[in-house]
Amino acid sequence: MKNEQKYTTLQLTTLVVLRLLIGWHLLYEGLSKLYNPSWSSKGFLSESQWILSGFSDWVISNSSVLNVVDFLNTWGLIAIGLGLILGLFARTAAIAGALLLLMYYFNNPPLIGLEYSVPTEGNYLVVSKTLIEAVAMVALALFSTSSVFGLDYFISKLKKS
Repeated sequence: MKNEQKYTTLQLTTLVVLRLLIGWHLLYEGLSKLYNPSWSSKGFLSESQWILSGFSDWVISNSSVLNVVDFLNTWGLIAIGLGLILGLFARTAAIAGALLLLMYYFNNPPLIGLEYSVPTEGNYLVVSKTLIEAVAMVALALFSTSSVFGLDYFISKLKKS
């Protein structure tokens, strides 16, 4: 069963711009980690105080695991960002991005009683920029625009021929 999405020009433009902006943000974050040889997720993970704190402690206690997590985080951000910007496997990129951002959120949520040594901007009691961006990624996955504006459009044309 084929589900052909029909958007108004304003809806399509807004969703594409949202996809591009979030893609740029994630790509930039990945590249900034890639080009900073001293970057590690160890500092962020050592701040974890909520439901993923045990996992974070395990990751930072093993340098090999930490190196794998750093590699996957950096290249995951780059791949997700490129996927969103190019409209290439954009629905998969949006889902992966939402999951990654939710992992960040569940490590360091802005909850009463949790205090972090590094001040963060954009945390407003339960809701943070990370959570908002994760929900926006879910919306991008649900209202995919890459089959209309992106490389997924060309892939779908190749599959039809």
